[in-house]
Amino acid sequence: MRKYSGFSLIELMIVVAIIGILAAFSFPAYTDYVRSAKISEATSALVDMRVKMEQYFQDNRGYTGACGAVGTSIAPLPAATQNFKFECNPAPDATTYTVRAVGINSMAGFDYTVNQANVRTSSITPWSVQNASCWVTKKSGAC
Repeated sequence: MRKYSGFSLIELMIVVAIIGILAAFSFPAYTDYVRSAKISEATSALVDMRVKMEQYFQDNRGYTGACGAVGTSIAPLPAATQNFKFECNPAPDATTYTVRAVGINSMAGFDYTVNQANVRTSSITPWSVQNASCWVTKKSGAC
């Protein structure tokens, strides 16, 4: 009698099924982990911009003209990255402003803001999370 060595097709299909199930659970978690890591681009740029805006206010006693292009202002907007673009809206009364990071490409739907009172807000459509008091960095809504 001859003895065969190796795997049967059923054994191989069981292994493929197990790998498929593991991948189905791990891929979304990995995607959320990568998104959480990319959030630091937005938050660090907003913190930096807020410092520049306050410096501009100290020098000029207002925010009008603070958000200029690079080379034309003390507080130029951060350059757009692969994941975020930045907007600045000083109010006409020159006493308030809002700086915003808007997600693009794989970060579309992620929106972070900071204002002159250092109020930080988050609106994250893919995670169905909104927070009016901090920058959400995790899918659970944690800041």
